[in-house]
Amino acid sequence: MESTTQRPDLRGRHILLGITGSIAAYKAAVLCRLLKTAGAEVRVVMTPLAKQFITPLTMATLSKNPILVEFFDPENGAWNSHVSLGEWADCLLIAPATANTLAKMACGIADNLLLTTYLSARCPVAVAPAMDLDMYAHTATQQNLRTLAERGVRIVEPAEGELASGLTGKGRMAEPETIAAFVGDLLDEKKKSLLGKRFVVTAGATIEPIDPVRFISNHSTGKMGYAIAGELARRGAAVTLVSGRTTLATPSGVDRVETLSAAEMYEAATAAFDAADGAVMCAAVADYTPTEVADHKMKKGDGELTIALRRTRDIAAELGARKGGRLLVGFALETHDEEAHAESKLDRKNFDFIVLNSLRDAGAGFRGDTNKVTLIDRTGREALPLMSKREVAARIVDKIETLL
Repeated sequence: MESTTQRPDLRGRHILLGITGSIAAYKAAVLCRLLKTAGAEVRVVMTPLAKQFITPLTMATLSKNPILVEFFDPENGAWNSHVSLGEWADCLLIAPATANTLAKMACGIADNLLLTTYLSARCPVAVAPAMDLDMYAHTATQQNLRTLAERGVRIVEPAEGELASGLTGKGRMAEPETIAAFVGDLLDEKKKSLLGKRFVVTAGATIEPIDPVRFISNHSTGKMGYAIAGELARRGAAVTLVSGRTTLATPSGVDRVETLSAAEMYEAATAAFDAADGAVMCAAVADYTPTEVADHKMKKGDGELTIALRRTRDIAAELGARKGGRLLVGFALETHDEEAHAESKLDRKNFDFIVLNSLRDAGAGFRGDTNKVTLIDRTGREALPLMSKREVAARIVDKIETLL
């Protein structure tokens, strides 16, 4: 599965990292380093069993703080105050969180320093479960997760993959980059700036069938559109993501509508736009579709094959014609005369601004995690440097906010 994660900005934040007894504890070292690199101060609390999977020395070196395991220091008897730890933290993150620890959290059991700290914490709490697939799927574990979620604990969903048991399934702890980004989102103070606004975002490639096997499409992965949808949602907007073909996971807080063809995307996007305050047209929509679709697989012949195509309905132009006072953002992916084509599209489709991509720019365009764009409106242009697609999404949403 593709990722649009980037390094969060955690400067000045206090992250209390809890580590429990799981083979996934080795990932906590990478996670700690990522949090530190993002600017956070990190303190680590380990359960006694966690020490059998990763050493306190490793975590002390990475966090640059002493590691806390017991209620008191056996060397001098100094008390490790769980209350003070809970007051110090901006976020308590338990990663990995075993089934055992999750069960104890749900039941209020406080038999180690990490659990007493959880019960004293006044800050946001997030857990990244890690366990075998049968343990994760067990009714008791799922009920414990629901209980914790109802109490406000945020769950970083585990991934599917190969597990320590040798089985393959859901239960693998999310990757450190995903968890760090999750914490950044949790602490992001900008996420409510678009509260009460509704947006439609189109993303991904459409598929135009030729026969039951073949189709016409393009190279779009949907990464840019998904990043924009996620950024709008993080700032509090209600987002309907009208998605074509992609392998990406739905961004948190986003309502995803699956479509396949340009015709299906047209119907979904125009319907969703009726109740929206604006739309961002990021999908790579086919301009043409076969006039006829064969009922059976077309067999190879001796001669050439000609497929008749007809124009698809223009989604962006339709929304531009009916937008009224609402906001409409477009995209232009060009290979030559880039700015002229983008400015023409800006006027023809009644966009408020357009995001120009050039396939001649290294690091821009399809498939990659970076992009280099120029924001063009009727007053001028703003060329952005090469950035991650999530950073580009943030700049696009910044401009949306100024226009709203």
